[in-house]
Amino acid sequence: MRTHLCGELDRSSIDADVRLCGWVQRRRDHGGVIFVDLRDRTGRVQVVLDPDRPEQFRVAESLRNEYVLSIAGRVRLRPEGTENPDMPTGEIEVLGHEIEVLNPSDPLPFQLEEDDITEAVRLRYRYLDLRSERMQSNLRLRHRVVSALRSYLEARDFVDLETPILTRSTPEGARDYLVPSRVYHGCFFALPQSPQIFKQLLMVSGFERYYQIARCFRDEDLRADRQPEFTQLDIEASFVDEDEVMDTTEGMVRALFHQVLDVELPDPFTRMSFSEALARYGTDRPDLRIPFELVEVADLMRDVEFKVFAGPANTAGSRVAALRLPGGSQLTRQQIDGYTDYVRQFGAGGLAYIKVNIAAAGRDGLQSPILKFLPDAVIAALVQRTEVSDGDLLFFGADTEPVVNDALGALRVRLGHDLGQVEDGWQPLWMVDFPLVERDRESGRWQSTHHPFTAPRDEDVELLEHDPGAVRARAYDMVLNGTEIGGGSIRIHRPELQESVFQMLGIERDEVKRKFGFLLEALRYGAPPHGGIAFGLDRIVSMMAGEDSIREVIAFPKTQKSACLMTEAPSSIEHDQLRELGIRVRSTAGAVERAG
Repeated sequence: MRTHLCGELDRSSIDADVRLCGWVQRRRDHGGVIFVDLRDRTGRVQVVLDPDRPEQFRVAESLRNEYVLSIAGRVRLRPEGTENPDMPTGEIEVLGHEIEVLNPSDPLPFQLEEDDITEAVRLRYRYLDLRSERMQSNLRLRHRVVSALRSYLEARDFVDLETPILTRSTPEGARDYLVPSRVYHGCFFALPQSPQIFKQLLMVSGFERYYQIARCFRDEDLRADRQPEFTQLDIEASFVDEDEVMDTTEGMVRALFHQVLDVELPDPFTRMSFSEALARYGTDRPDLRIPFELVEVADLMRDVEFKVFAGPANTAGSRVAALRLPGGSQLTRQQIDGYTDYVRQFGAGGLAYIKVNIAAAGRDGLQSPILKFLPDAVIAALVQRTEVSDGDLLFFGADTEPVVNDALGALRVRLGHDLGQVEDGWQPLWMVDFPLVERDRESGRWQSTHHPFTAPRDEDVELLEHDPGAVRARAYDMVLNGTEIGGGSIRIHRPELQESVFQMLGIERDEVKRKFGFLLEALRYGAPPHGGIAFGLDRIVSMMAGEDSIREVIAFPKTQKSACLMTEAPSSIEHDQLRELGIRVRSTAGAVERAG
């Protein structure tokens, strides 16, 4: 239907006869001459239609935005002074000879390039939203990312293998999406939260190097970086240790950024232990672009009169930490009160502070309501340890370790962005030496820090029975600019060790047999040592595109309430279909329109 693409025309196309197809981006009538910006997947070109061809001109007069056209004409230079440097095709135009309307368009519910369209409207008419330059660019970026990842892995003998979408429900940390079986009434398939067990079985099967662009499903509460269905790059390999997995995938990410964004990431990536990250940044996914760090001061506060500090300083599992803010003494009381309200959402009772006017003057150079509770020796030690300078400010957190880490870790990031202290560029790092398990804050039971198939360090295996909290995992996460983009581990490949971990997690033997019996059986047939990693593809693409939400890089995402406004899914099901499945619904779900 066409000989050329709109965005590929340039000076070399002058005097060429072309036939173009595309959408009307814009139509302008300039005193008897009509200009049409015609758009296809490659870009836009200006088409000129004049009255010398009366029949074609009448058609041109009827055109509206988003009409689909076929236009034949000749490429020429634009008249001097009318060039458009903002368009790649801005030096040329097409003099239209023939025009055919392939399909008209109703008036649009919104203009494609408007900035103030609500997300609900964009998702309701997603097929129109996807025509915008922003969304076209984002999804083409996604394609280039996937293509680069595939090329890298296949050049290293990784095999693309699919795993089942309909599987059985297993406890992996989030709710499963369940699919009722028509053949087996009362039984359900589950959609996979990840291909975890199947990729391990592929290692047992001898494929040794597997990858998959895998669809995953989790029925959980959503936010900007969560979707009920999402995509991950899943990787597994046999006869590898942590360093081999990390080296391979670090090279992959470095190659990806070079190929797609022409960005050179550091070589090698920083490696940091879990405990060091919590001590310095309050989180296991620190944003290294922000220069502020936490400093432990509990030992200085054990004998002070200020019980807010002394209590946690003398309590196991608690922490007293300071966060130095260079130049922060310029913050107003209103701003400090605002940050105090901010940390309360993380469980903090408040936010103590000290303004440093003249560091060398000791107590006389400081300003704070809490100074009267602190002896001169403590103040001097505090100034020395935190290395404050004139004009700085110290914020303090004193509570249980999780509360202090969550509150000051989040405050650190908030301050960095509010005060423009976030460095440009990309800061990747590996997080290592995670604990194998952690206490659930509500039940007090041990739960896997990653998942129950993660192998413990060989030298820590003997601690499983009497000190599980001290066991380190053979796990690793890749963090980029404060966001976890990938995580993995070396897996348990011996059935007796896997059973011991299940027992330590409090999973009853009957439940183990029922839910994981096939995995334990497979491990008894010569399972090789193996490990892998999964990367959040949606998150990586959104970061590369400069988007805050992964919904902006997914063609047809759900809302934050797991609804599709375009198709009005989820929807109620006819009674006959439910009867076939042996299901009775107690009440009908609300309309998707309300859910959105």
